[in-house]
Amino acid sequence: MPELPEVEVTRRGLAPHLAGRTISAVAVREPRLRWPVSDDVLTLAGRTVKSIRRRGKYLLVDCGDGHLILHLGMSGSLRLLPLATPAEKHDHFDLVLGDRLLRLRDPRRFGAVLWTSAAPDIHPLLAHLGVEPLSRALDPARLFALTRAHRTAIKQFLMDARRIVGVGNIYANESLFRAGIHPRKRANRLTRAECARLARAIKDTLRAAIRAGGSTLRDFVGADGAAGYFQQRYWVYDRAGEACRRCGTPIRKMLQGSRSSFCCRRCQK
Repeated sequence: MPELPEVEVTRRGLAPHLAGRTISAVAVREPRLRWPVSDDVLTLAGRTVKSIRRRGKYLLVDCGDGHLILHLGMSGSLRLLPLATPAEKHDHFDLVLGDRLLRLRDPRRFGAVLWTSAAPDIHPLLAHLGVEPLSRALDPARLFALTRAHRTAIKQFLMDARRIVGVGNIYANESLFRAGIHPRKRANRLTRAECARLARAIKDTLRAAIRAGGSTLRDFVGADGAAGYFQQRYWVYDRAGEACRRCGTPIRKMLQGSRSSFCCRRCQK
């Protein structure tokens, strides 16, 4: 699934090409996505795109009197293409912007194309979201306070979007390695010093991934069609049995809930 870095890479790729553009047409070839595409989306022609921002893993296209809410789902991508580009099997939605179009490709149809005329932050899909990890709001003191009431493992805590938004499985594993914290350590057992290391590690990991264009494990490509390459720099994720890049100890794989966790038993305590 595209995680925060992949969504941010997409946003940055789209922003210069969307802002100020007038929507000339909308095409919905398959409305049966994770949530049905509403008829409101078909009325967007004539509106001008003001900006595009990200909230967690959602992209919010500001059209002045409302927002188009986009989500990439499990395997989706948004690409800018020439106007005459033929649609393929999994190309479900086009936003036509003069001589180019913004196209959603979503083979598994877990993505979303929604319209809201209300403030997007109160939309039911966004209202419950937690702290943005790249914002100043996530500092050591805030992370320490957030973890106090939670006995759950810190890896699972990081993946709870109600607490901290957008840190998915890959980047939770990588952040915990950078911070030297074992994925199974209880969140409320973290010390202030550990929270300081972890807050810094989350930001460093996400920023490094964004600079690398995100991770391409299966389907993800950026707005220009380029694959990300952060997966070539993983410390622990998907490296079970391989030597730790720091100490040489074999990386261990384990299950937490239904997700795979990876750690170095020597470097992470």
